[in-house]
Amino acid sequence: MKMNVEITRFKVRAGKRKQVDEWLAFLNENMSEVLLTLEKEKMYVETIFREVLEGQEFLYWYSVQGDGGQEVEESTHWIDKKHLDYWKECIDPTFAPVKLTTEVVMIPDNIRQKMQ
Repeated sequence: MKMNVEITRFKVRAGKRKQVDEWLAFLNENMSEVLLTLEKEKMYVETIFREVLEGQEFLYWYSVQGDGGQEVEESTHWIDKKHLDYWKECIDPTFAPVKLTTEVVMIPDNIRQKMQ
């Protein structure tokens, strides 16, 4: 099974810290609905990290995803639509996302098989 493992950094728009707090709380509070949407995306693991560097806030998306999954932008599920609304409000489109280079993926075969 081919898996895409990645982590990407996105810059948060200035002054949007409160909205990011709301966004992340929204995802955590609606986790059962969020998890329902991951199957169509073939998203096995998705994690959001938050960091402030020199006064600038960044969000990092770490994911383990199978090939051929639905793009979140194609989803008609209300949770994805709200998630994308927060994205548009909070993520700085003038900052090119930074995709870190995957060097080593350590997932035991028995776990990989269960991910399929």
